[in-house]
Amino acid sequence: MLSYKEKLKKPSRQLRHDMTDTERYLWSKLKMRQLNGYQFYRQKPIGNYIVDFYCPALKLVIEVDGSQHFYNDGLEHDKERDAYINSLGLKVLRFTNVEVLKNMQGVFDKIIEHMNEIPLVPPFPKWENKSSFKGKQITKINRKEKLINRGDNSLINKEKGKP
Repeated sequence: MLSYKEKLKKPSRQLRHDMTDTERYLWSKLKMRQLNGYQFYRQKPIGNYIVDFYCPALKLVIEVDGSQHFYNDGLEHDKERDAYINSLGLKVLRFTNVEVLKNMQGVFDKIIEHMNEIPLVPPFPKWENKSSFKGKQITKINRKEKLINRGDNSLINKEKGKP
C-alpha cells in the first residue's frame, strides 16, 4: 500500500464529489473493473499528491489535464509530480480533456498498450530454471482457479476448497 499525507484524505473525498465532466466520463468507463477486469480508484492520495485515477495492479496513474496544465506553472508542477510518482515505481499516463471527450478509444488504446508492457509473471529467482517458460505466453487467467488467502495464511484453491 502506498503511503499518503493524512491531511489529503478530506480533499480527496471532496474531489471525488466535485469531479469535472471529463473525469466523470472517464470514470464511467473505468469503474467496476470494466477495463480488462482491473480495479481503478479515483482521486487517490499518493504521497503529497492526489492523482485522478490509480490502478495498483498495473502500477498506473492516469491524469486528465485541463487547460491549467499547459501554462508554465502547471507544466513545472506536473513535471515534479510525475518525477515523484515515477520514483515510487508507478507509470503516469496523461491525457487532455479533449482526448478523453473526443477520442476515448485512443485513450483506451494507450492504457491497454501499457497493460501489454507489464510482465504477467514475477521475475525469476537466480537459481530457478527459466528455460521451461521460453516461448510460452500467458493470455488469460481463469478466475475460478485463482488462489485466495485464508486467515491462517495458507493458500487454497477457491473452487475446490483444498489446501
